[in-house]
Amino acid sequence: MVGPRHPKSHPPGSRSPGATRRTALGLLLGAPALSACAGVQQSLSQFSNPFSSSAPPAQPAGPQQQATTAGTGGVKVGLILPLSAAGNAGLAAQSMRNAAEMALAEFQNPNIQLLIKDDNGSPQGAQAGAQQAVDEGAEIILGPLFAQSVPAVAQVARTRGIPVIAFSTDSSIAGRGVYLLSFLPESDVNRIVEYSAGIGKRSVAVLVPDNAYGNVVEAAVKAAVPRRGGRIVAFEKYGADRATPARTVAQQLGSADALFIADDGDAVVSVADAMTAAGANLRNIQLLGTGLWDNPRVYASAALQGGLYAAPDPAGFRAFSGRYRTRYGAEPIRTATLSYDAVALVAALARTQGGQRFSSDVLTNPSGFAGIDGLFRFRADGTNERGLAVMKVTQGGGVAVAGSPKSFGA
Repeated sequence: MVGPRHPKSHPPGSRSPGATRRTALGLLLGAPALSACAGVQQSLSQFSNPFSSSAPPAQPAGPQQQATTAGTGGVKVGLILPLSAAGNAGLAAQSMRNAAEMALAEFQNPNIQLLIKDDNGSPQGAQAGAQQAVDEGAEIILGPLFAQSVPAVAQVARTRGIPVIAFSTDSSIAGRGVYLLSFLPESDVNRIVEYSAGIGKRSVAVLVPDNAYGNVVEAAVKAAVPRRGGRIVAFEKYGADRATPARTVAQQLGSADALFIADDGDAVVSVADAMTAAGANLRNIQLLGTGLWDNPRVYASAALQGGLYAAPDPAGFRAFSGRYRTRYGAEPIRTATLSYDAVALVAALARTQGGQRFSSDVLTNPSGFAGIDGLFRFRADGTNERGLAVMKVTQGGGVAVAGSPKSFGA
């Protein structure tokens, strides 16, 4: 049992809180243990960051795919993905569908049936898919992927008292029965700030992009740093002009012992170069970042060597990728683990939690669940917290300097 339980009312006939807590961490362990398969770690930012946008790609979608099912169990579960959406979205959706079906195959005799619906990359398609799923008896809905489609699905689900586990990274759409199983920047920020404070880095300068992602990181870092006994000595946002904010922060860097830059790939490298051009010696300060630093451009940057960022332990994804390649002959997208974990979770809950299997009390168990990317738990507000590792930037890729936690604190 880890941490205090959030006060909740317990419906008649529900399982006792103690029983739920004792079983929580093992709920996903009915799936096969992770193998030692080798695999190349794909960039976490490749597919996680683009989908934080509320709008799907502008290209026209293809013909909507027919609804299908997977599994023959008695517990019906809706799965809504933009299978016919254009570009990367459709490719991501197919990979996530494959991962969901792989979870069914690897979980031993799951008592669930997936009702797979193509939302065509639109809120209207997502709402129609959700309506079909609940009419066919779905007790929970997994997906959709796009933030703008989640409220449309939630509207249908709430009328039936059915929870939704969506894959969007937009925290503003969580709550009231909508839970996000995604890589949220808030978890990255909290983990890296906690770790850096633990090694004595408490005076932090911050540079974030002037966009939706930067706004989320701004709120998280301004809460996390003082909570860990630190202070923010400089804070700037940047747009196309990175030189001016970089000069402003560089002038105040003498009073900082850490520099937090929240961006990915080309952008992070460009900001670091702008800081160097402004006279900052980045070798004399601890660089900090988020999981979007998991990017080949970051690893190749001389200026970012030794930087620390929070991300899932890559061992889980490497093992998952090996099994996926064996089954499908292709590489999974990085966020395919989300659909795998979602299906494994509902299969485990269906097996162990009886009639209350998808209740808010079970889904928000404070001990959390063990997934491909480590521990995760849903908060009462629908967001999630992940047990993340701390990785160091090297020329050869990310190297773990602190492993992911084995259990959650309070």
